[in-house]
Amino acid sequence: MKTWFITGASRGFGARIAKLALERGDNVVATARSAGSITDNFGERRCLFAAALDVTSEEQAREAARQALERFGSIDVLLNNAGFGLVGAVEEASAEEVERLYRTNVFGLLNVTRAVLPQMRVQRSGRILNISSIGGYRAGAGFGVYCSTKFAVEGLSEALHAELQPLGIHVTAIEPGYFRTDFLDSSSLSASGNRIRDYDGTAGAVRERAASLNHNQPGDPEKFARQVVAFADTDQPPVRMPFGSDTVAAIEAKHTSDAEIIAEWRNVSVSTDF
Repeated sequence: MKTWFITGASRGFGARIAKLALERGDNVVATARSAGSITDNFGERRCLFAAALDVTSEEQAREAARQALERFGSIDVLLNNAGFGLVGAVEEASAEEVERLYRTNVFGLLNVTRAVLPQMRVQRSGRILNISSIGGYRAGAGFGVYCSTKFAVEGLSEALHAELQPLGIHVTAIEPGYFRTDFLDSSSLSASGNRIRDYDGTAGAVRERAASLNHNQPGDPEKFARQVVAFADTDQPPVRMPFGSDTVAAIEAKHTSDAEIIAEWRNVSVSTDF
């Protein structure tokens, strides 16, 4: 039996993974801004603890971790799932929109991770699964600011992986592609309020495609949730784990593109050494 600590557990991937973990007999600390949304979804269960948590609050993160340990005695799997998206050109995004996105997607992840890690270090065991994205590996027009938050998640995950593996704690960046969830709804994806017509053919076109793709994404969220729950039992998990054929294709395309850059520019690249 494991104890999961899941952020953003009221809907989407978080709710699906929480449900599967409960069904297999694990303990689940399911967090959301409103604890009532958790109990409305899952009811009252002995192995479920619903905790109110706004991940942007370091104080709330510490208190939720304290309550989780008081209830179950350990935290074995931290799933940093809370987050949302922003569509629009980089120039179109206001400072307020950028800061709001980073407060949840990056600083929120750090708040919760710092709150949970002291106990994992005492245990000398644990899993941290950070939900990244296909956009955490390659960025594209229209999602530049959002992708930058997921690039940050990738960098933090790689560093944490190196720092914590000697302590028996494994860290993985989970990289889902486009899955048929509500992520492209207004509840999870904001659109920059500023619109610059010069970007109509790039970021503007992405705004339109995002709307048409909603609920037509290729990935099955139930299969994803099952794979993530099973992945938590992997003995030696990798530092990053892509999910979805679109993510695999994007990674392969970027590898090819980067290899072409190195091949063309190698002489210039290595010419700067002493």
